[in-house]
Parts: sequence; structure tokens; C-alpha cells
Amino acid sequence: MTGDASSMRTALTRAGRTFRANPTAPPIRQVLADRRELMTTARERAQSPFATVRHYAVTTPGKLVLLCLVLAVGATITGWYASTVLENRTRTLQQMIDRTEPLAEAAQMLYSSLSIADASANAAFISGGLESPELRARYSDALATASSSLILATGTSGEPDAADPTQQAVAADLNVLATTIPVYSGLIETARTNNRLGHPVGSSYLGQASALMQSDILPAAQRLYEHRSMAIADPQQTLTQPPWGVYAALFALLAVLILTSRYLARRTRRRFNIGLVAAIMAVTLGTLWLLTSGLTSVAATTDARTAGADPLRQLTAARILTQQARSAETLALVRRGDQGNLEQSFRQSTDSIASIIAEVRTAEDARTTVGVDKLDQISAALGEWKTTAAKVQGYIEAGDFRTARVTTVGDQPSSSAASYGAVDAALIEAITTARDSFRDDINTAQRLLGFTGTGILLLTVFAAVASVGGMIPRIREYR
Repeated sequence: MTGDASSMRTALTRAGRTFRANPTAPPIRQVLADRRELMTTARERAQSPFATVRHYAVTTPGKLVLLCLVLAVGATITGWYASTVLENRTRTLQQMIDRTEPLAEAAQMLYSSLSIADASANAAFISGGLESPELRARYSDALATASSSLILATGTSGEPDAADPTQQAVAADLNVLATTIPVYSGLIETARTNNRLGHPVGSSYLGQASALMQSDILPAAQRLYEHRSMAIADPQQTLTQPPWGVYAALFALLAVLILTSRYLARRTRRRFNIGLVAAIMAVTLGTLWLLTSGLTSVAATTDARTAGADPLRQLTAARILTQQARSAETLALVRRGDQGNLEQSFRQSTDSIASIIAEVRTAEDARTTVGVDKLDQISAALGEWKTTAAKVQGYIEAGDFRTARVTTVGDQPSSSAASYGAVDAALIEAITTARDSFRDDINTAQRLLGFTGTGILLLTVFAAVASVGGMIPRIREYR
């Protein structure tokens, strides 16, 4: 016992000083317990990286690192999204000019050419004997134009998509046209040969050919034009709306950058951060660029629809009705026993033409594009055509078929052929004007939007790099 006390006394006494326990210090057991708890916590953090990250995230440098990652990823994703949306718009506009609109124009030319060929064949037949070179050339040119337009209107080099009913319908109509047009032309040649020889059976072949044209060929051509025309109208509904999603993404990114700059200014006692200021300026520039080019492109696309596509569709429908009216008028002299139905068809077609011209006249953009003088010209020629057709009908009812034939297919200025030609020529001129206006506006919209997507992507990538470059020095200050 004495030895133990002596060793204890030696341990506590050194250099002539005696160490005494501090009465205010925590007990040794408490110190050891605290150390064990700290070691346990350290082991848990080392074993759980999520806990370490969670603990680091609540610190100031952790918050700065998190903001840095959010800004970099957010700016990059925003730029990618904006570029994708705008490039898709640009691609759609370009496709509309290069493919969709030419296909619709080819379908319109196909229908008109087929109708002109049918009306010319009927006119040549009722002329009696050998048809005039003008009628023969008109029929041949119309049929040749129809053949070339059919090739252009096909617009595909592969099989139609079985899951797309529109493509299947277009393929079916194209198949009908490709197989029945040669049959029609063969029947017309047979009818012409018999008519030259004076055989009455020629009228039977002509009636069969006209029936094939009216029941199969022209309906298929009209459906094809409607499908091609809808391919223009559908994208325009989207293109006339601003890209709201891109605007929202850019404004959100700009708001996050501004809030981060204010947070950093309060935390670091520095008013400005060069990197964040550069990023804010880049995103602001991209937003202003999009506001300018995007809204101007939308305005141009809207003009393309209201001043180009809408009147173009209406005038094309009027020209189709013009061909239907002419076919009914010429068939009235071939099918003399079907006067009531053909007269009604002619009257309905011409009334619809007048209604369409009135609608175009009431639309300010369409009226400005087409021109009031052209619309007046169409209306005046249509009125003369109706008057002449009424005279022809009177001749037919009186049994004066010779005068009716001369008035219908003659080349004198007062003939129905001259009135029809004036209406058709005025419609062609108006359609050409509306089409040129449509293509000009779409080209303008495409050029305005052309480099906006790529520019915004580059600006947002620069904003991401600048924000990271501005945040890293502030993060390093906490080491």
C-alpha cells in the first residue's frame, strides 16, 4: 500500500510541482464517452456517403457547390431544349417550302388538268367530225400535265406507313389515278376514232369515259388534293403560336441566375460576381434574340396563313368548281336526256364560286394579297358565263342544238368557252399571286428563325461556363 502511494505521488509530482485535478473539468468517463460518440459519428459518415453529402449540403460551401451544379446543368438543358424546339420549327418551315406546298400544288394541277382534259374531250366531240387543232392541243396538253403532276403528287419513294391512315388513303387514291387515267385516255381515243368515222357508238365510248372521270378519277384527285392541302394547314396551327415553352425556360434560367447573384452578394459581401453577370447578360441576350426573331417569325407565318394559304385554298376550290361547272356544261350537249341534273350541277358550282369570291373579298389580308381588281375580274367573267350558259340552256330546250353547240364551244367572244376561259385565267392569276405570297412569308419566317436555335444554345453554354467560373473562386474561399 505504501508502494502504491509512493508511485502515485511520483507520477503527480514533477519538477518540484504538484498537479492537482481541476475540480471544474468533466469527469474522465464523460470525456471518454464524448470521444466514443465522435468516433462513432465519424465512422457512420465515412460508411454513408449520402450522410456526408447531406451534412455538407447544409454548409455554405455546400450550398454554393449545389448552386453551381444547378446553374451549369440548367443552362445546358435550357439551351438544348430551346435549340431542339427552334430547329424543329425551322425544319418544318423548310419542309413546307421544299416538299409540302409543291405536293399540294401538284395535286391541284392534277385535278385541274384532268377536268380540263375531260371538258376539252367533250367539246371536241360535240364539235362534230374532225375536232379543231386548238381543242386537240388543249386536251393533249392537259393530259400531259396531268401525267407529270401525278408523278410529282406522288411525293414518296417508299411504301406508305401501314399505321398511318392518311398515307394509306393517299396511296389508294394514287393507285386509282395511276390505273384509271390510261383507261380513260384509251376510251377517249376510241370515241374520237368512231366520231371521225361517223359511227354513233362514239358517243357511248365518250359517255363511258366521262362517267369514269366523274365517278372515279376526279373524286380521287380531289381527295388527294385535300390530303396534301391539310399537310400545309396542320403545321401552320402550331407555327402560328409562339414557342411558349422556350420562353418559360429562358425566363426561369434568368430568374435563377439573378437570385443566385443576390444570394452570393449577401453571403460574400461582394456586390457583383463577374461570372454571374456575364451569364445573366448572355441569357438576356438570348431571350431578346428569341423575342425578336421568334415573334417576327410567328407574325410572318400568320401572314402566310391569312394572306397566302387561306385564299390559296379558297381560290383552288373555286378553280376546281370551275372545272366541274365546265364539265357539266359540255356534258349537257352530250347527254341530252340528263339536262336537269347537269343544269343543277352547273348552277351549284357557279353559285359556290361566287360565294368563295365573296369570302375572299371580305377577308382583309386575302383581299390585299389577291387584289380587288382580280376579284372583280373573276366576278365579272363569272356573271357573263352564267348569262351565256342560260342562253345555251334555252337553245337546248328549244331544240336548237346547233346554236347551243356553237355558243358552248365556239371561239367568238360571246361564247361560253370564252367566259369560262376568262374565269379560269383570272383564277390562275389569283392563285399564283396567293401562292407567291405564301412562299415569300414562309421563307421569311424560316430565315428569321434559322440561326436562333444554334445561337441560344451557344449563349446558354457560355452562361453555364461563366457561372461555374464565377462560383469556383467563392467556393475556394471556404477551404
